[in-house]
Amino acid sequence: MRKNVLVFPCGSEIGLEIYRSLESSAHFKLFGASSVEDHGSFVYQNYIGNLPFVNDNYFIRDLKELVAKYKIDLIFPAHDDAVVILAENSKILGCTVIGSDFETALICRSKSETYKSFKPFIKVPEVFESSSNVIDFPVFLKPDKSQGSKGTVLAKTKEEILFFQKKDQSLLILEYLPGKEYTVDCFTDRTGKLLFVGPRERIRIQNGISVNTKPITNNADFRDLAEKINNHLELRGVWFFQVKRNKYGELVLLEIAPRVAGSMAIQRNIGVNLPLLSIWDALDQNVEIIKNDLSLEMDRALVNRFKSNLRYNTVYVDLDDCLVLNKQLNIRLVSFLFKCLRNKIKVKLLTRHKKDLTRTLEIYKIANIFSEIILIDQKTAKSNFIKEKDAIFIDDSFAERKEVHKNTGITVFDASAVESLFESL
Repeated sequence: MRKNVLVFPCGSEIGLEIYRSLESSAHFKLFGASSVEDHGSFVYQNYIGNLPFVNDNYFIRDLKELVAKYKIDLIFPAHDDAVVILAENSKILGCTVIGSDFETALICRSKSETYKSFKPFIKVPEVFESSSNVIDFPVFLKPDKSQGSKGTVLAKTKEEILFFQKKDQSLLILEYLPGKEYTVDCFTDRTGKLLFVGPRERIRIQNGISVNTKPITNNADFRDLAEKINNHLELRGVWFFQVKRNKYGELVLLEIAPRVAGSMAIQRNIGVNLPLLSIWDALDQNVEIIKNDLSLEMDRALVNRFKSNLRYNTVYVDLDDCLVLNKQLNIRLVSFLFKCLRNKIKVKLLTRHKKDLTRTLEIYKIANIFSEIILIDQKTAKSNFIKEKDAIFIDDSFAERKEVHKNTGITVFDASAVESLFESL
């Protein structure tokens, strides 16, 4: 039986990675919820909006109603504040909350509590009580409760410290760590056993997110830190910690988070799907890990998702320089056409191909995807063969698109617009 899994908030980078990690599993049906309209509404097919913010008095009440209405079996928190509030209320929500317990979540949510808890046996940043205690500059100012790089600043003088502290009194004054920064993705099963430690360098960072990252092969020092953290906290499922080297090259703990990290995708593509493992563990299933011996580097950028009012039952598509480009199949376009077939939308080939068409279709192995193959000469208008009003036309030629649009009134696209068509199915 498929389990219903709710991700909240689903539009965060964390929520989007959870979606990518679980969307291909036949065992789970994904639901996404958010308090604000964000990218999650473009990604999650089962999207629920306008949930109160986690600090709202009605959040837990409304969440319990949502859990009952949609028969939610598990909730996956996708933000640090959500991790804390859901862990605190896990026994009254009517479903399983994936992750560590409330005490662990509370310690990890506070940088000062984390440093205090781990200072006896892990190197943590030096914390200055006030600007008057600072001798060496620069220093790093960071909110006690934050995620990513939100609210952080580098201060080069005492005056700058005082200036920024007036804006945010929660800022901690920390020693500056000039070395490389790492995220260490981890997994602890329900028995407390640390099954996975995956350190990776945060090579390029934007808005606190590691947009370029690469695994570290020699992970003995990182594993030692992971074991110490795991032995000190009641961790369960996916979690991570971040460290940075100080001026002496030593690893210094920055933070611990009992949740998914946005760039954990690199571990998933090496073979370790940490969100999926966390669900199975939450269901009290024994899990094992197979990590591929693979050298991988990941670079991230914005992607486009669309909402569309376009509706159609037939797709007309051109062949040369469209479906086949530079003697190679247009994989994105082919993928779209197969999605059309899955949704019982007819796909028709409309082409002026000059060579042996049957042979060409055999070479590219696409003959069987078309409900009709229409081969015309160079002088005949393509619009003459388009009868349906609920059709779309895809062609690389502007002249062809213009002629079809003018004479049939249907919507026309070049191949670059296929990315938006996926959302119209």
